[in-house]
Amino acid sequence: MQRAKKKYMEFKALNIAEFLHGTIEGDENISVNNVSKIEDGKPGTLAFLSNPKYERYIYETEASIVLVKNDFTPERAIKATLIRVDDPYQAFASLLDLYEQAKQLKSGIEQPSFIDPSATVGENIYFGAFAYLGQNSTLGNKVKIYPQVFIGSDVTIGDNTIIYAGAKIYDGSVIGSNCIIHAGAVIGSDGFGFAPRADGSYQKIPQVGNVILEDHVEIGANTTIDCSTMGSTIIRKGAKLDNLIQVAHNCEVGENTVMAALTGIAGSTKIGKNCMFGGQVGVAGHLTIGDDVKIGAMAGVSNNIKAGKTVLGAPAMDHDQALKSFVVYRRLPQMRDQLIDLQKEVTELKSKLNKQ
Repeated sequence: MQRAKKKYMEFKALNIAEFLHGTIEGDENISVNNVSKIEDGKPGTLAFLSNPKYERYIYETEASIVLVKNDFTPERAIKATLIRVDDPYQAFASLLDLYEQAKQLKSGIEQPSFIDPSATVGENIYFGAFAYLGQNSTLGNKVKIYPQVFIGSDVTIGDNTIIYAGAKIYDGSVIGSNCIIHAGAVIGSDGFGFAPRADGSYQKIPQVGNVILEDHVEIGANTTIDCSTMGSTIIRKGAKLDNLIQVAHNCEVGENTVMAALTGIAGSTKIGKNCMFGGQVGVAGHLTIGDDVKIGAMAGVSNNIKAGKTVLGAPAMDHDQALKSFVVYRRLPQMRDQLIDLQKEVTELKSKLNKQ
């Protein structure tokens, strides 16, 4: 069975160049209705060349239009029509965004679904089948709630926010405008708080706070953000969290910070703005991560990190120190053999000295 292809609206090179403020080399009337990777380009598609290591594909691609940098100098003839722009990758993203805005979007309230009579709903919303909106909750204008989303009581969701199928928004959560929450995400579940008893069992500590997502936040599929014990767990404006991330209670993630998949942040940790976390990063609780910090994939962070630092490894350490340590680590088998040989030599020398 053939996989269905995602169809895009048809655009001419002339229209694309005007939108991107680019310059055309080739047929300005050639049109495209889909996109492709430059190495897999097909007629009627648009591709882009940003990374120089893919340049060889531009001479053989079947894509009809290719976005290239203004200073790109071809080594030989290219069949595709070129559109020169400052940043091909950013231009490509802008075209996809244009498509998203231009295509017909769902609207209206599907049935069966439930909206509590005490809830407030804005204009031009989409509310999918089997979705639920609880008591005293508020949806802003142009909000899109896809099927099987649960939204509890006293929740506020700002304008233009999209919540995809199956996401769960617990009571009291506050979600800003222009946010995107992907399928299966859970916002506001209980923080992991338990007090040990004398008999070795644990007593659950009620989690009475909430979660706040500020404007322009994106939360990946199956990511979970716990409510605070008291106060708020906060994801600041512009932060982007990938799929399968855990943010524990009372954490704060700074503006425009990005985290790759499988990252875990323990409770009460404060993360600065403009940070970048690789995949599978683990951060211990009650730490402070400064602004503009970069943390490499699979790093284990157990101490505070000052602003502007780049760290790697587990336990995480300064970038330069980590690279030196990795070199030593790779040489450990050889160093072990050398140590054994040295021990033998020392033993032989001691034996000789004892005989004299």
